Amino acid sequence: MAPSTPLLTVRGSEGLYMVNGPPHFTESTVFPRESGKNCKVYTFSKDGTLFAWGNAEKVNIINVTNKGILHSFDLPKAVCLEFSPKNTVLATWQPYTNTIANKLHLQKINDFVLSPGPQPYKVAVYVPGSKGAPSFVRLYQYPNFAGPHAALANKSFFKADKVTMLWNKKATAVLVIASTDVDKTGASYYGEQTLHYIATNGESAVVQLPKNGPIYDVVWNSSSTEFCAVYGFMPAKATIFNLKCDPVFDFGTGPRNAAYYSPHGHILVLAGFGNLRGQMEVWDVKNYKLISKPVASDSTYFAWCPDGEHILTATCAPRLRVNNGYKIWHYTGAILHKYDVPSNAELWQVSWQPFLDGIFPAKTITYQAVPSEVPNEEPKVATAYRPPALRNKPITNSKLHEEEPPQNMKPQSGNDKPLSKTALKNQRKHEAKKAAKQEARSDKSPDLAPTPAPQSTPRSTISQSISGDPEIDKKIKNLKKKLKAIEQLKDQAATGKQLEKNQLEKIQKETALLRELEDLELGI
Repeated sequence: MAPSTPLLTVRGSEGLYMVNGPPHFTESTVFPRESGKNCKVYTFSKDGTLFAWGNAEKVNIINVTNKGILHSFDLPKAVCLEFSPKNTVLATWQPYTNTIANKLHLQKINDFVLSPGPQPYKVAVYVPGSKGAPSFVRLYQYPNFAGPHAALANKSFFKADKVTMLWNKKATAVLVIASTDVDKTGASYYGEQTLHYIATNGESAVVQLPKNGPIYDVVWNSSSTEFCAVYGFMPAKATIFNLKCDPVFDFGTGPRNAAYYSPHGHILVLAGFGNLRGQMEVWDVKNYKLISKPVASDSTYFAWCPDGEHILTATCAPRLRVNNGYKIWHYTGAILHKYDVPSNAELWQVSWQPFLDGIFPAKTITYQAVPSEVPNEEPKVATAYRPPALRNKPITNSKLHEEEPPQNMKPQSGNDKPLSKTALKNQRKHEAKKAAKQEARSDKSPDLAPTPAPQSTPRSTISQSISGDPEIDKKIKNLKKKLKAIEQLKDQAATGKQLEKNQLEKIQKETALLRELEDLELGI
């Protein structure tokens, strides 16, 4: 049995060594420090009891509990190590010499991903489209690869130069991020991306993302019943979806490009790393309440501790060669331990010792920051440049983008209090019933278009001349036609119908069209 407190393994120019986890953070005697820069790879077994590392001479295995070397192999060229699920085999990778046990006969396979977890094993394969044919992803169960009906599921789509395939923990579904290298519309530097859902029972769907822009991250909850997507031009949106690909909760917009579920799935961290300042939002996703908003500047690595309470952030080389080090946080925002690498040294890798599920039970979420002796450094906020002529004048509060609050913090008519989880559910049911009744009434009428609501101020009909200028009248007529079509699309969306991407883009243009119509009519 592995120790009750996770160990932290650190690899860098100072050597390979282990650190005791919270609350001590002292160097561990389980593994004597191996100095030098020759350690290229290390790994733990799935239950954390075995540890293997390669030092360009040998691959060694120790028992973490008994602190003794179990085996040593002359494998100087090993660059990847992996223990089998039952700890009976250590697989190493070096120049290829294995024999083929089974083969999937499918032409032009570009990528594949094996499912996690125990047998039966599954595999997702991607075949890019060619000559007008769509790309597709298929799911298979090993070793059933032969025959026309061997595939468990199939999803085809256009606009895909490459894909990222993400299995959930129970191996029941795959999320596929399809990307193009170039956005032909010119709207994005990153190309165009779409998100698809494929289940092993044959179900599939396109995940409708209500904001245009790149998809930064998609992660599964450990329960395999929901997933979170971070997407859209900055400030990015974040939304949780269920297995029907319906939105469950919208976190609004913010400076974020990554999402991390805790091991128990009850806490979600939304973070902005890389070219962002390292802001983190820690959410209780059972009650959809914000717990804390710490900042981990210059972080290149993030990992949850197996206990579901502590977080590791690190700044590692070669991504960043200055200010290397790591921090251990409590999810309430307190820094419990901090280590800064000397200026003449580098940190290459740091990771938690893994544990099997169930070793650490989920604890009740707390919102009060835990006590800590490590000062929580407030990041310096860079002020915007102001030209000399404006420096003695009042600062106006102007933003390039309006940030959207989470859906339970949006002000309601006559009530500014955030909605509870139950109230949100009841509100969605009420809106869906209302929309269904409206569609039923429109189906009975000979004209499928919904009857426009009476205006408070009488207006001339479209066929009548409004301004006396035929060109202006024609523009007004076209704008009203577009707005009528948008209303139809909104009614369809309210009843649960999935809209295509171009239809969602039309809805997003409603505000601009209304403004243009108002300008034309006021100019009459």
